[in-house]
Amino acid sequence: MVGLADAPVAVLYSGGKDSNYALYWAVKSGLNVKFLVSMVSENEESYMYHTPNINLTDLQARAVGIPLVKGFTTGEKEKEVEDLKRVLEGLKIEGVVAGALASRYQRERIERIANELELKVYVPAWGRRPEEYMRELVKLGFKFMFVGVSAYGLTQEWLGRVVDDAVIDELVKLRDKYNVHVAGEGGEFETFVLDMPLFKYRIVVDEAERIWDGLSGKLIIKKAHLEPK
Repeated sequence: MVGLADAPVAVLYSGGKDSNYALYWAVKSGLNVKFLVSMVSENEESYMYHTPNINLTDLQARAVGIPLVKGFTTGEKEKEVEDLKRVLEGLKIEGVVAGALASRYQRERIERIANELELKVYVPAWGRRPEEYMRELVKLGFKFMFVGVSAYGLTQEWLGRVVDDAVIDELVKLRDKYNVHVAGEGGEFETFVLDMPLFKYRIVVDEAERIWDGLSGKLIIKKAHLEPK
């Protein structure tokens, strides 16, 4: 991709499928990924940041071999955007890569602070067809599982399931029946990446706990380790 080579960038990194795809795209496009940036939010209902198992981005950063920078925020609406800005302005980068797929809320705010900091913004998955995108992730070798579900048809049994083509087939049926977004961009589910092409190690979950309130739930990974590939 013309003009991208060697530009130092940070990838906004939550540990889920979209931020890992953004990282994969950045490296494959020739960008110089200097940092992964994870925002740790106190607000589980954050509009901006993925919260399930955000503490495990440390393990993922070790798996891929890229330095991780953590920022902390109370998750207060709009203020959490300024918290990200403070983290980014302390880094020697020329651009930021984000995993937004269809959330205008996220994209507009990332673009605003990037513009204020004179950073380029790359949003490689933006506008992708959800089913096609999910199948591409599986085909590329991304191994990711559900760690949060909040939609009709997504029961507690989905927590911990690893996504494959059969799972995507089920999501397509739920889309047709309940209007579930196949890539979870409407908040229907959250994912955690155990392995992907850039990882030098895979992540193995040793202990996890399901929390279910009758309508939605999450999988809290309590213990995990790296295993050579």
